[in-house]
Parts: sequence; C-alpha cells; structure tokens
Amino acid sequence: MQFHHHGYVSGDPRVQDAAGTGIDRPAELPDEMDVLIVGSGPAGMLLAAQMSQFPGVTTRIIERRDGRLVLGQADGIQPRSVETFQAFGFAEPIIAEAYNIAYMNFWGPDPENPRDIVRTARTEDYAFKISEFPHLIVNQARVLDYFADAAAKGPGRIVPDYGIEFVGLTVHGEGEHPVEVRLRHVAGERAGEERTVRAKYVVGSDGARSGVREAIGRKHVGEFAAHAWGVMDVLVNTDFPDWRTKCAINSSAGNILHIPREGGYLSRMYIDLGEVAADDEHRVRRTPIEEIIRRANEILHPYTIDVKQVAWHSVYEVGHRVTDKFDDVDVDQGHAPRVFLTGDACHTHSAKAGQGMNVSMQDGFNLGWKLGHVLTGLSPASLLETYSAERQPVAQQLIDFDREWSSLMARKPEEISDPQELANYYLGTAEFPSGFMTQYGPSMIVTDAAHQALAEGFPLGKRFKSAEVVRVCDGNAVHLGHHAKADGRWRVYAFADAPAAGEASALSAWAEFIASPDSPVRRFTPAGADVDAVFDVKVIYQQRYEDVDLARVPEAFLPKTGPLGLTDWEKVYAAAPSAWTTDDIFAERGLSRDGVVVVVRPDQYVAAVLPLQAHDELAAFFAQSFLPQQEPAVLAG
Repeated sequence: MQFHHHGYVSGDPRVQDAAGTGIDRPAELPDEMDVLIVGSGPAGMLLAAQMSQFPGVTTRIIERRDGRLVLGQADGIQPRSVETFQAFGFAEPIIAEAYNIAYMNFWGPDPENPRDIVRTARTEDYAFKISEFPHLIVNQARVLDYFADAAAKGPGRIVPDYGIEFVGLTVHGEGEHPVEVRLRHVAGERAGEERTVRAKYVVGSDGARSGVREAIGRKHVGEFAAHAWGVMDVLVNTDFPDWRTKCAINSSAGNILHIPREGGYLSRMYIDLGEVAADDEHRVRRTPIEEIIRRANEILHPYTIDVKQVAWHSVYEVGHRVTDKFDDVDVDQGHAPRVFLTGDACHTHSAKAGQGMNVSMQDGFNLGWKLGHVLTGLSPASLLETYSAERQPVAQQLIDFDREWSSLMARKPEEISDPQELANYYLGTAEFPSGFMTQYGPSMIVTDAAHQALAEGFPLGKRFKSAEVVRVCDGNAVHLGHHAKADGRWRVYAFADAPAAGEASALSAWAEFIASPDSPVRRFTPAGADVDAVFDVKVIYQQRYEDVDLARVPEAFLPKTGPLGLTDWEKVYAAAPSAWTTDDIFAERGLSRDGVVVVVRPDQYVAAVLPLQAHDELAAFFAQSFLPQQEPAVLAG
C-alpha cells in the first residue's frame, strides 16, 4: 500500500481524502446527477465503490430497503472475485472471515445397499491449481458491507440512499441530463412522497424483477426448468462425516449440494425437491421448511441432521434467462446508450454453480471505469457501447454452463453410468466457474491477436493473470497484478529486452518515446494531473533485482507525483522465480525475451500485446478510446 505522497498520513491510510463531490456531499438526493445506480446488490455496490474513485462525477445509489442487507442469499465467492476484492483493498480481511473451500467430495448410492450413501470421490478444490486466490464462502451481506466501506472511504464518499424505490424513467433526446427518473420514498418520515430527478446515465442493478429493465423495454429471454430445489442455511448436529466439506450428494431419494459456511458451524444445503408438474403454478415455492428438512434426512440416509436453527431458507425453480440487450440502445440507432442493466436484472440462473454474485460484480467492474472515463472527458461516449457487447456473451456462456451443471446435479442414480462423472466434470470445467474463461473479443479496447505470440501467458481479452516478481527498490517478492488497484487507471507493463538498465536497448527507446510529446501519456493525461493519473507505467527487467541499477533506470519509470513531487519507487521490478515454479515471469507467462508491452484495462483484462518497437501501434490503440486533452500533461521527473 502506498501513501504519504500527498503528505504525512497519521490515520487509517485506507480512508482517502475526500475530493470533488465527496467534499460536503449533500445528504439529500439532488435533482440532477451524473450517474444514478438503482439497487445496492453486488453489481450496484461494486459500481458505487468504483465511481467513488471518480470524485468529479456526481454518483448516487438508491435502494428500496431501509438499510443494509442483513442476510444475503448468495455466498459462493470464486477466485476471480477475490482478485477483484484485492483490487478494491479488502481481499485479506474477507478471506480471514470466510470459509475456504479446500476439497469437494462426492457421494453416491452404496452398491450393496442403494438406500444408503457412500463417499465415491474426494477432489482437491480447483482454485489451488489455477489461481493464487482461494475459493470462498461468505455471506453476500458481508460482501456488500466491504464494497460499501470502499465506496464511503473513496474520494467520492458515496453511501446508499436507502428507503427510495424506482418507479419509472423516460429517456429524452436532448438535454445535459436526458434521463428523467421517477422515484418514491418508501421509508421514514417522507414515506409515500414521489419526486422526479434527472441523470446523465442510469444503471439498473435492481434484481431479476428489474423495474429499470421493464422501463427500457428489454426482455428476459428464456424459461424456468421443471425442477425445484429447497435451500436452507442451518445450524445442526449430525453424524454425517463430511459436514465441514463441500459435497455433491446423489442418492435414490434425490440430490443435495452441501456447502459449509463461514464461522465454523453454519452450512448451506440445496435439497432436490424433484420435478415440477406443468400445472404447479409455482405452488412448490410454498414447500414448508419441515418438508425440506425431511427430504434432506431421507437423501442423507444412513446419516441424519438434527436442525437446531434455520437462519434462512427458500424454494426456487431453476431458471435460465438472459436479457436481449444490456442497455437501452439498439444497434442501428446511432447514439450511445444512457441506461444500462447489470446483475440479475439482465441474467438469471440457478444458484448451485456459485456464479450469480460473481458474474454480477464483473458487470459492475466492466461498466464502472467506462462511465468514469466518459464523464471525466477522458474517453468518447462510444466507449459505453462496449459494455453490452462484452457482457452479454459472458452471460450467455454462464447460462449454458449452468444449464449443464444443473442437469448433472438433478440426475437420478439410474441415469448415472459413471460414479466419477460429476467429479470429472467439476474438475474439467474448473476454469469457467472460477471466473477465468471470460474473454472479450477485439474492439476499440481490445486489439487483435497479431502479436499474441510475444506474450502467450497473457491472452488478449482475458484477465491479467498475475505472477511473482521482485520490487527492485526493496527486494520484496510481490505479485505484479496485486499492485493494480481499482482506481480507474490503465496499466502498461513494459517487459524489458535483455540489456541491463541504462544500456542501449529497445526498452530505453520505448521509455524515451513514453516521455515524448507524442506519447499517449502526454496526449491523454489532463494538464495538472500526476503523470500516472491515467496510465500506470511499470517496467520488469530480466535481470535479478540486485543487478538492476536504479540510478540507470529511465525517468519514465521513476516519476515524481503528488503535490510534493515525490519519486515513486514502486514501478521498477525484476524477474524472479515464482513460489510455484523455478521459472521467472518471462518463462512462466511465455513472454518474449526480445521484450514486449502488455496493456491492461482498469478492470484487469488484457487489452493489447505489442512489441517494444511498436510505438505507433501503441499510440494508435489508445487514440481509439481516449480523447486528446486540450493541454497535454507535462511529465514530472
């Protein structure tokens, strides 16, 4: 964590100085605002935390509830989400309180006594093999608390406006704030009062029954499957030996997905309630908790659970639906969108793959920095068209995966020819549910793959997979990707060619270009801002850290920032053996020893892979998604 560059900090360094709209932020919802977020679920709260890093943008978030969520429904946190938490500054504390999934065990009918279940497989959880971050279980309410904390401590000081519900909206063709939004107070002294506000952009994060979706005429496409599940969070005494291990249980009486929860005692159980009749008309949703517990005990035989407390329970029918588009503009309308949908407002599915909250948060991460860049004048409004174009295919992939996983989970024993099939599927598809298979196609913010061979381990359009390096200034081994915070900045990693620091090389010529008036840094960083306010440029040398002479490192990698003009020493790294392998980052990620530039978007996805010599290509790429500043920045240092 870096601080003190704006002067000595004696308090909590995670509390950033208020700035812009965060100074004297009005308690009352204003009549006009830049961004109105409807709903404080995972997508909405992440979006609020991201927008707090753009204090020049007036952002408000409304929520119908009269306060914070007390008991969340979602609980599965995939490794990609933990990466995201790290970018927002709270991975370590949430890992400490969460349940870490180490193993996934599988149970099936005992061949000698089919009424009983026996363990058929014990598999190490997938997260250990594909990420340095774990697979966690923690209540959605706590995730929202952490994002709310990040939003409130950011420069924008964003906090939810509780007790206000969305009524409707109209998008007008003209005006600085063209979206007219009708609201109603539903709590407190003003309950029942209606008012109208205006916004430049509205984001619907208001759940599966989204009023924002309905208001812009978008439709959920898909249908409910004819299968129902009961779900309960319970405190029990039991003789089932795997109670504190995640389990998929298949028996002659039905199926259970069992997931231990945080705290050492609580567990969640998804209990198979069987096929739903065509004329059921959702009566299955009224299944009493006593029946759900009875079914659970029947499936677990010969083991039993003695339920001491039910913290929460529900019944749902599996549904797989994706909204026809994630914004309010059709392709041929010729103008940028004004209203966006995120999370359950645009994709719904079963809960058993642990994807809902995770994919929803990535919706918010994708959209947040784009709104920030457009509204601060860094980027053209056309950047916002990439949100629906990128996130809708991801949602469809999720639906397809969840449909197959749900079908496998719901099978009867006689439909299973191989007892290992579910375990093999779980491990074989691990990268997708972990959140690492998302890959955005070429666009104004993702190049084509012409130079992909220079950095095979950083696939274009996929999230930047971190690896260990050594920070030259102090010799500490660190993860390169962990230094990238959710602050709205682009990361530009210059992986050096073979010559050492200070020697003539492709890298030294690249550094000279970056410091020149024609560089993207000069053209697209606002005057008066820190040189790294938009582009965080770092170098990784091939030498060991003790062989990198900081005195000979180009000044482009040792900028002076902040009001005191202090040198930032944490942009110079050396290749180092990883804790997982004897290879350095060049070998581990397939990086060319001739040098390569890897550009990473603010939401941690690889945007470009270019040779060090491709100065014009780098400038042309950024010219697609940035607007030249009227007064180019002057590089300090």
